[in-house]
This record gives sequence, C-alpha cells and structure tokens, in this order.
Amino acid sequence: MKSLQCNAGRKNASLIILALAATLTVGCDKQKAAVNENKEATKEAIDIRKDEVNVAAKKATAQTDANAAIDKAQIKANKDALQAQLDADKKKADAEAAAAKAKIDAENK
Repeated sequence: MKSLQCNAGRKNASLIILALAATLTVGCDKQKAAVNENKEATKEAIDIRKDEVNVAAKKATAQTDANAAIDKAQIKANKDALQAQLDADKKKADAEAAAAKAKIDAENK
C-alpha cells in the first residue's frame, strides 16, 4: 500500500510540474506575442512616417520646381526688358547721329 501512495505522490508531483510548465509556456507565449505585436506596431508607425516624409519631399520638390520656373520667367522677362531698352537706346543713338550728320550737311550747303 505504501508503494501505491508513493506512486500517487509521484504522479501528483508530475502533474503539478506539467501544469506549471504549461502555465509558464502559455505565459511566455503571451509575452512573445505582445513583443511581436509591439514590434509590428513600431514597424507600421515607421512605415507611415516614411510615407509622410516621402509625400512632404514630393511637395517640397514640386514647390521648388514651381519657384524655379517663376524665377526663370522673371529673369527672362528682366533680360528681355533690358535688351529692349538697350535696343531702343541704340536706335536713339543712331537717330541722334543721323540728325547730327544732317545738321552738319545742312550747315555746309
């Protein structure tokens, strides 16, 4: 009878150890799942931030391109206006020279 009690005690101890191991395993699995969920949430937040950075960079690039186009147009307009003024000054100088020559010719006749 004593050996039956020993075997029963061993079986109970084995069951307790087995139950404890199962509880620890379930606890570890929950912790690992939580760590994995945290990792995935962090990666998703990083991906979202990367997308936001890309969108902002595209907008900034587009704005810079637009500003450059405006600047180029202003530079061209200024150049054209200055060249037109210089052309007018040149024609004025030619006209003044022609008038001066005509005056000289008229005085010499």
